[in-house]
Amino acid sequence: MGTHHYNLTEQFEFTGKAKILSIVGIVLGVAAIAYGFMSGAHERTFANLLLMAYYFACVCMSGAFFLAVQFVAQAGWSASILRVPQAMAKVLPLAVIILLVVIGLGLYTHNLYHHWNAPGLTDPNSPNYDKLIDGKSAFLNVPFFMARQVIFLGVYSIFAVLLAKWSNNEDLAGGLNSYRKSFKYSCVFLVIYGFTTPIFAFDTIMSLEAHWFSTMFGWYNFAAMWVSSLATIAVIIILLKKSGYMSWVNNSHLHNLGQFIFGFSIFWTYVWFAQFLLIYYANMSEETVYFYKRFNGYEFWFYLNLALNFLSPLLLLMDRDNKRSENILLTVSIIVLVGHWVDYYQMIMPGIFELGTASGSGFGILEVGTALGFIGLFTFAVLTALSKKPLIAKNHPFLQESLNHHL
Repeated sequence: MGTHHYNLTEQFEFTGKAKILSIVGIVLGVAAIAYGFMSGAHERTFANLLLMAYYFACVCMSGAFFLAVQFVAQAGWSASILRVPQAMAKVLPLAVIILLVVIGLGLYTHNLYHHWNAPGLTDPNSPNYDKLIDGKSAFLNVPFFMARQVIFLGVYSIFAVLLAKWSNNEDLAGGLNSYRKSFKYSCVFLVIYGFTTPIFAFDTIMSLEAHWFSTMFGWYNFAAMWVSSLATIAVIIILLKKSGYMSWVNNSHLHNLGQFIFGFSIFWTYVWFAQFLLIYYANMSEETVYFYKRFNGYEFWFYLNLALNFLSPLLLLMDRDNKRSENILLTVSIIVLVGHWVDYYQMIMPGIFELGTASGSGFGILEVGTALGFIGLFTFAVLTALSKKPLIAKNHPFLQESLNHHL
């Protein structure tokens, strides 16, 4: 099949409504965060900042992971859509800086991680002494904790930037040199990413409840960040296509993305349920306290989490035709993105404070505004990065296979 009718130099112009709405989102987010601090709800504000900064970083990290998986698998179907996850990967350093600032300030002010970072927890002479936390202090201490955050996120950022850089070099120089580099370093990145993302999740989220531990928590978080990234890629591609860009993307490309979203939503559910079932069946107080807190005061979010992240993809993407439909896949992808916000809300909020306490827990302007702010920032940053280069990697060795992709 010929491909002469595709414009391989097409570039996205980030102007008009998309740019205005992203800036409005940022302004609303800043206003909501300012409102949170001015109203005295410092702990709740930090909790929302952590939620969205973590979500932002995880989606961008998984954009780089998507690139690496495609290179290592030598996948042909995705060659024509790689500019979208590349733009997400380029934004990762910004997301990393924001997350590190939120974590650092949260530690300094004791608004985050106070279950292991509060004064006196490791001092046997203190009335606040906690033997269990003292036993974990070799791992859970501020210098080592922050060092792990900086090293892990820094390494992810370096690989993300390199993978995007080599793809751009491939456009300019042609040949296979850049592709071979991408393949080789993607292999290294996947090994590092696979071993360190569970530790990153343990540190950033699980240590909010330092008395509790689950070996499955890292993979539960990996599944969440991966399917969220896939849904983000699908949303961007479909909206670009609806705006007249990326005409080479056909129903078969959407089908592949739909398969990924469907499959990894099921995987997320499997890990979630396995973690829940083992803790429920063991019925040990030090384990069941995690779900007890989520059944008391957060039960609406608990069941909404399952409905959005399991039932919606299962029922709406099981059919082949639905995976190939722009509107249905777009709808499911948005539901999944909202669902994993709920998922992170369930992970973070009960670990920081109990619902309805004087610390300022609850749901309202602060949660919605902070989410809109980060959505606006993500949109502005990713679409700006996307507009810098042509929307297709014209010298990718598997480009013709992708342009003629049909299932």
